Amino acid sequence: MSGMLIETEATPNPATLKFLPGRIVMEAGTRDFASPEEAEASPLADALFGLGDVTGVFFGRDFISVTAAPGVEWTGLKPDVLGILLDHFSANMPLFQQGTAAGFSVPPESADFGDNPEDADIVAQIRELIDTRIRPAVANDGGDIVYRGFNEGKVFLQMQGACSGCPSSTATLKNGIEQLLKYYVPEVTEVRAI
Repeated sequence: MSGMLIETEATPNPATLKFLPGRIVMEAGTRDFASPEEAEASPLADALFGLGDVTGVFFGRDFISVTAAPGVEWTGLKPDVLGILLDHFSANMPLFQQGTAAGFSVPPESADFGDNPEDADIVAQIRELIDTRIRPAVANDGGDIVYRGFNEGKVFLQMQGACSGCPSSTATLKNGIEQLLKYYVPEVTEVRAI
């Protein structure tokens, strides 16, 4: 056993804990697993879901957040999760099965809400704000926000990881993010989570 230390952090969602292995987990993008079926793409996520008490796994740049099933106490689950993570990282196992579309949970842009080409400048501004101002703040909470589209003043965003099930996420979205985007991009009238 190497002297590897995995730190844990609480998130605003009591069911979700954030685990920091002290190294890069995903070089680019993030990946959200919301079911055992989705987790089959990743040996690590698969092993975590295999504990039976896990309902969500999220890979961020330098952390993994794990969501426990309702009623499950973290005191019992945490050592199991830490054991799986230590085994994985100390053996330097691949994060994804070979031959799967590794890493990118962000579907092609065309699958989104179809940005109007005339809105290209606005969309660029919105994306820039999300990447520089919003996502870093949300990453601290163990989640991510993905831009999904801009249509007639409405910005569509998708919450992932700890943010998706978190009671405060809708409030965060409505208040903080909507105000920020409206302030910098007057064309924005509303922000919606999908």
